[in-house]
Parts: sequence; C-alpha cells; structure tokens
Amino acid sequence: MRHLKSLTRRAIILLLVVWTVVSAVTLLIELVPGDPAYAILGDQARPEQIAQFRRTHGLDRPAFFFSLIRNEEGWRLVWHGANNRYVEYWSGLLHGDMGRSFRTDRPVSELILQRYPATIELAIAALLVAIAISVPLGVIAGSRRGTWIDNLLSVIALIGISLPSFVTGPLLIYIFAVRLGLLAPSGRFDWTDIILPSLTLGTALAAFLTRMVRSSVIEELNQDYVRTARAKGLSERAVLYKHVLKNGLIPVVTVLGLQLGVLLAGAIITEKIFNWPGIGLLLVEEGINKRDYRVVQGCVLVISLTYIFANAATDMLYRLLDPRIRSR
Repeated sequence: MRHLKSLTRRAIILLLVVWTVVSAVTLLIELVPGDPAYAILGDQARPEQIAQFRRTHGLDRPAFFFSLIRNEEGWRLVWHGANNRYVEYWSGLLHGDMGRSFRTDRPVSELILQRYPATIELAIAALLVAIAISVPLGVIAGSRRGTWIDNLLSVIALIGISLPSFVTGPLLIYIFAVRLGLLAPSGRFDWTDIILPSLTLGTALAAFLTRMVRSSVIEELNQDYVRTARAKGLSERAVLYKHVLKNGLIPVVTVLGLQLGVLLAGAIITEKIFNWPGIGLLLVEEGINKRDYRVVQGCVLVISLTYIFANAATDMLYRLLDPRIRSR
C-alpha cells in the first residue's frame, strides 16, 4: 500500500510538471510580438488570406480563459470561458492529438516522430562519449590525488566545462572537416556524421563527470573496505576497478540519468550547428522561427516527458544499485 501511494504521488507530480511546463511555454509564445499568419504567409498576403488562415487554425479565438482589453475607460478584463485555444489544445492532447502545423498542415505528432529518433540517437552517443572519457580519467585523477597528473586532468576538465557547445562545435568542424577533411561538417547521411555532434555534447558532460568520478574515487579510497581489500593482498588495479569504482559510480549513475534531459535541451544548439535533423532543429526552425505554436508546444511537451521519464528511470536504477534506499 505504501508503494502504491508513493507511485500515485509521483504520477501526480509528473503530470503537474508537464502541465506547468507546457502552459508556461504556451503563455510565453502568446506574449511574443508578431502574428503567425504574417510570419508564414508573408507580408504580401492579402487581408482575406490572413483572415482565412486565422480561422483555419483557430487564431481568431482567444488564447486563454480571459484577456485584457484596453479602451477609453482603461483596462478591462474580459472572460471568454472554455471557448479558447488553450482548452482546445489540452482537449486534443487527451485524445492523443497534438494539433497540426500552421505551416505544413501536417500532424505535429508525425513531425516529432520523424525527428525524435535522431535526437535520442545523438543524446545516447553523447552519453557514451562522456562515459568513455570520464570514467578512466576520473579514476586516474582520484587514485593519484595531488600529483601532476591529477592537476593536469583537473585543468583539462575545467576547460571542458567552461567551453560552451557553440564554441566547441565550430572548432571541431574547422579541425576535422575544414582542415583535415575527415568528417562531414553537417547533416545526417552516414554513421560517421554523428561523431562531431556527439563529441560536442559529450566532451562538456565528460568534463563534469570526470570531476564527479574523481571525487567519488577519493571518497571511496578512504573507506574501511578498501584497507581490508589491500590487506588481503589484492592488487591496486583490482581494488580500484572491482571495489572502489563499483561503489563510487552510484552517484555518477544518478547524474548521468539527470544529464539525459540536459543533453536533450543542449542538443538544440548542437543540432543547429551541425544541421542535425532532430527535435531541437524542428523546434528552432519550424517552431520558433516560423511562430508555429503547435510545433513549439509539441516539441516542449516531448522534451519535458523525456526528461521526466529519464529521471524516473534513474531513480529506479539508483534504488537497485543502492540497497540502503530501497525501503524508503
């Protein structure tokens, strides 16, 4: 019964988070100056075309339950009831309908499903890059605390954390695509095309994880079980990789799960740099730039759901790895 109540409480919190995020984004895009009809049809469109576009996509109706109207007497609050685009959007979501794109008139769910695998592919590749770099470097730095190797790796990690993706990405393009000609600068046509985007996302995360792994290794090396393992005659390599690393990676796994959502958000910039056809590029080029409300709402909804489910999966994995919190 206690576990059922805990799951119910978590489900309610997750639904509230999704509702808050999408509602906040809906409010913000409504406040941005400009008209989607003119953004999509252009300034040369005739008034009747603009009116027809607005009727077709429901833009001639109020955005929310109420609106503020200014007249000669001042500001006045006008109540519209349930006849607004906000209620219509959520009613459609309950039936699995995200609406249709203003520009292409295609279902938003279809556009997202077409782009979503590329974003997940990039996020997973970036995670693998981060793990492959951070775990060995973190173990080396932690096991050689205070030496020149530790100091050098700490400086490298600090540089990696300080460099944003919009600096790392063009730098990698210049080196590997322009100067060396080894990799394509953009697009998603071959398996090698993911190397530069995943390095751009993964190196920044690797720098952060390296410091975490280092701290975990240093903390675990001071535990009693390490002294016991050494007293039994185990080699330093066996102590590090069979005992210290196993226990030290528990907090790192938690951070990795949380960073999946960060990678999805950070992938927006990386996808733009490398023209990677993922959900981030869809959000920027088709949603924000074209003022396509439905595309923006759909992309934000999917990103927030992915982030939430990644956190939930991380929490479950953390409970499996650490028996001390299973009963909580």
